Amino acid sequence: MMGFKAFHSAQATIDGIETAHMIRNGQLSEENMPTYKQFMALAG
Repeated sequence: MMGFKAFHSAQATIDGIETAHMIRNGQLSEENMPTYKQFMALAG
């Protein structure tokens, strides 16, 4: 594995993975907000 060239890229990837895990585990905070908006708020 070559790794990431920039810290920002690694951070963005890990944030996305963690957010996807939260969605899968049903740990979203607001039930009346669409999932994609919650994802953007968490990953933003």
